[in-house]
Amino acid sequence: MRLDENQSAMKISELAKRTGLSAHTIRYYERIGLLPFADRDTGGQRDYDETVLVWIGFLKRLKTTGMPIRKMLQYAELRAQGDQTGPERRALLEQHRERVRAHLAELEDSLLVLDTKIDSYVEAEKRTQNHDNSNQIRRN
Repeated sequence: MRLDENQSAMKISELAKRTGLSAHTIRYYERIGLLPFADRDTGGQRDYDETVLVWIGFLKRLKTTGMPIRKMLQYAELRAQGDQTGPERRALLEQHRERVRAHLAELEDSLLVLDTKIDSYVEAEKRTQNHDNSNQIRRN
């Protein structure tokens, strides 16, 4: 990743702070190829430019949606090859989107089961409370 003279450099600590990733995770992503190797300053410290923020934001979305690292790497490799890989990248993202939609449907089904179970507890508590109230009225 080459810095243009108009771009300001970020050290790994600032990049970590701005992305919410740990410095360890940033180094790991760089080592496995998810992030391009950073330029180094004269002291050997990594210098990142602002463009890496958008890429990391996208990677975080892929991770949040459950894309395996091997698929993220596949996408990153295609991206590094240039615009001619657009159709392959689109296909990869479309396949992932279908998996995400299927997972969302499973989550919605599970949420319905949870809501139903919670409602049954609420109803049981109401019946118990009504029973206790009616017993208390009879005693008075």
